[in-house]
Amino acid sequence: MLHFLLTPLSEGGGFFNLFNYITFRAGGAFFTALIFGFVFGRPIIDMLRRHQKKGQPIRDDGPESHLLTKSGTPTMGGVLVLGAVIVSTLLWGRWDNGYVWMVLFVTVCFGMIGFADDFLKVAKYNTRGISGRLRLGAGFVVAFAAAIWAMQLQPPALSGQLAFPVFKDLLLDLSWGFVPFAMLVIVGAANAVNLTDGLDGLAIMPVMIAAGTLGAIAYAVGRVDFSTYLDVHYVPGTGEIAIFSAALIGGGLGFLWYNAPPAAVFMGDTGSLALGGALGAIAVATKHEIVLAIVGGLFVVEALSVIIQVLWYKRTGRRVFLMAPIHHHFEKRGWAEPQIVIRFWIISLILALIGLATLKVR
Repeated sequence: MLHFLLTPLSEGGGFFNLFNYITFRAGGAFFTALIFGFVFGRPIIDMLRRHQKKGQPIRDDGPESHLLTKSGTPTMGGVLVLGAVIVSTLLWGRWDNGYVWMVLFVTVCFGMIGFADDFLKVAKYNTRGISGRLRLGAGFVVAFAAAIWAMQLQPPALSGQLAFPVFKDLLLDLSWGFVPFAMLVIVGAANAVNLTDGLDGLAIMPVMIAAGTLGAIAYAVGRVDFSTYLDVHYVPGTGEIAIFSAALIGGGLGFLWYNAPPAAVFMGDTGSLALGGALGAIAVATKHEIVLAIVGGLFVVEALSVIIQVLWYKRTGRRVFLMAPIHHHFEKRGWAEPQIVIRFWIISLILALIGLATLKVR
């Protein structure tokens, strides 16, 4: 919004000319989202406490310590992150950019799905929420619309194509088969982040790291000079996604202030599904779906641990892990919660650097 209001005042240069630059507006989005989190964090948490007398239901089959340390903590804290991201992106982003609206659409819709799930859990005080089939079905509908939207926004030479990292000229023409592929990327990312959100601060930092990495990629592939220098596919318009990514980092830091152990609020499905879906949508928009699997490798491992556990248990009646997702396995082995969280953060940062390296390794 500020871009349209203030750039007409920039004729001849001067301060208002800064609003023409994505980097300046990304910085503004970051600080706006961060301040939003600090200002509205406590009032939102207090409101959630008033409406959630017992807090988030805790799994009976989970680590025993959770029944003591996490009982009574309110959930749906994702509304704090989403509020910060939406306000900041609308304030600092360009409203004529389709990619921004596509990513916001996915974020808000998955946030609504997660909110409905959290609401039922709190209302019935059990860990079931809405059925898995309904949640997946709604997610695939949203992802279908986003995939079609992305294909229409992208240049004809890239629409329906799957790009591979490292190999600069390698494109796989999926045609309309790209739609189900993109749907799997978006829904898979949403649910992988959701599975990772099991310890205080565990999910939000890797999400911010991934968002920062994908934001840098979006900025690079959205500039013809950078994309030419790096030998990556030029996707005009995606640079504006960097503003959304910056807002997510700022909002995430504001949330982490209250989510750091011991958490005053949990993100809930409201936040984890929305932020995971956003990462998937950015990857689809920038043609970096495979790089997302590298950058978000921690989320992939968390999701795979659940899949392996379920399939192996059904086949043999035995468990591969003491408990899935895998962060609970390490809890069962005696690792302290902060130890798990910080080590997983380190792994996320290493994977992000590997993902960024794919831009230059050609």
